[in-house]
Amino acid sequence: MPESPAPPKQGAYLGFDYGDKHIGVAVGQRLTCTATGLETMPTLGKQARWEAISRLVDTWMPCGFVVGLAYQEDGSENPINPQILKFCRQLGGRYGLPVYTMDETLSTVESKSLFYQSRAKRSTGFGAVKDILAAQLILQTWLEHVAYQERQRQ
Repeated sequence: MPESPAPPKQGAYLGFDYGDKHIGVAVGQRLTCTATGLETMPTLGKQARWEAISRLVDTWMPCGFVVGLAYQEDGSENPINPQILKFCRQLGGRYGLPVYTMDETLSTVESKSLFYQSRAKRSTGFGAVKDILAAQLILQTWLEHVAYQERQRQ
């Protein structure tokens, strides 16, 4: 996938954790370097999925997207990566916005930790929120990575 242009500092970003059955979605922005989980949508039913994403694009008016790429623990490609890269191309093509990718290797492990640290505040099980938390962590990690890179260039 070609390198995307430098990400704008102003505006919202939508982050995605693409899975076989569900896509977790988060929103964040670079000014405060924060991300918040939004929702989980099914991957089946392409029309419904694109309608849900269009609703989020209309609501948040993002300046770009961040999608997690999956790797095995040993660093090798995950079998789902071709589907994720296709999803990235479709996002960019449909909405004419840059798509950035972020390694999501540890997002599920980290999302479990985040969930159990705040479990007293939740009445749902991990399965109901894992994709949202993973999307939040993917986007948060990307925001922090971009901020770090900018500090290094200064």
